[in-house]
Amino acid sequence: MIMLAFTRELRLLTPGDFAFVFQQPVRVASPFITILGRPNSLNNPRMGLTVAKRYVKRAHDRNRIKRLIRESFRLQQHKLPARDFVVIVKNGATNLDNRTLTETLEKLWHRQCRQVPAS
Repeated sequence: MIMLAFTRELRLLTPGDFAFVFQQPVRVASPFITILGRPNSLNNPRMGLTVAKRYVKRAHDRNRIKRLIRESFRLQQHKLPARDFVVIVKNGATNLDNRTLTETLEKLWHRQCRQVPAS
């Protein structure tokens, strides 16, 4: 049975985890969201979020965006390769409705999967 949880093991928790991804990332982007990915030595993908207060002013908007990103990752985690991902929200993401944001994330996850080199 497939578990669709977003447990602690699936999160980037420390600044060192984020710095690791920022060193040599594979980048896929839309006008409002960028996903950086880098292979990890684990058997599962992990994800971290950055939603800057500078770009998304109101807390309820930041929370909505973060909730949708976490939900998207939770549903896609079994299709993703063993990589560490950092999702960066850019200016203007507040204007997207939930459906558009979810569809954009699905496309970006799919593009991240295609970027994995065959080895």
